[in-house]
Amino acid sequence: MQVLRTPDACFEGLADWSFAPHYAQIADADGTSLRLCWAEAGPADGQPVLLMHGEPSWSYLYRKIMPGLAARGYRAIAPDLIGFGRSDKPAARTDYTYERHVAWMSQWLEQMDPKGVTLFCQDWGGLIGLRLVAAFPERFARVVVANTGLPTGTGMSEGFQTWLTLSQTMPVFMTSGIVNMGSGRELTDAERAAYDAPFPDEAYKEGARQFPTLVPVTPEHGSVVENLAAWKVLEAFEKPFLTAFSDGDPVTKGGQEGFKARVPGAKGQPHVILPGGHFLQEDCPEAIVDLLDRFIQANP
Repeated sequence: MQVLRTPDACFEGLADWSFAPHYAQIADADGTSLRLCWAEAGPADGQPVLLMHGEPSWSYLYRKIMPGLAARGYRAIAPDLIGFGRSDKPAARTDYTYERHVAWMSQWLEQMDPKGVTLFCQDWGGLIGLRLVAAFPERFARVVVANTGLPTGTGMSEGFQTWLTLSQTMPVFMTSGIVNMGSGRELTDAERAAYDAPFPDEAYKEGARQFPTLVPVTPEHGSVVENLAAWKVLEAFEKPFLTAFSDGDPVTKGGQEGFKARVPGAKGQPHVILPGGHFLQEDCPEAIVDLLDRFIQANP
């Protein structure tokens, strides 16, 4: 496996980004060593809050959420998925599979060895993060899902079909333009530059380009069986489980209802609809901090 690594210089002077990189080495099943990066804020002994990003963003998405959580005494941890942010980027699209992503993040989580984790996950952060919950339910104390899902081959929304087609046909994969398009506000030039920073050229974007094709929306997709098995765990998950979807995301609209109906821990929780687009972290970061704090305090 050929691996690309974004030069450190690409991350210098990014707007609102002063978090030091932390690195872990993980091994792919083929023996390739991969460097995974994460950012964190708050006391090392604070309750851990795992913030998982999706496509095509990176931990920069949580730049306004981590300080808010840290100020309230939590340890906010935001990893960059392999292929994104400061993490290593396999060079071939075929290097990226759903199961490899789950395996990579599982290995990182075991190295970190956190306990009593509150997960906040959005987009692919949920597709992967919920698989982590299913694999390691003992590590997670609470879960918040936002604009995400755990598909099992039963079809796709019109919004996702539009995104899938766009992602596979645009000649240049416009990373910052995609985040801007999926936010409820206009990103600044400096913010857009930060979303482009991990990808110096198209060669670094193979993971971002491949991700939409990996969502298991048909029975023929890989990972349908694995996601069905994960749902069995979630259907017995009685720990607090909250949905916090946004009011302006055509891709995941209505997706919260399946979680509310099927996860026992979702019963009786104060589920909310937050203002914003697909990337609601850009639109209402303060509300997300407040929501997580209330949710954790109400479910010690």
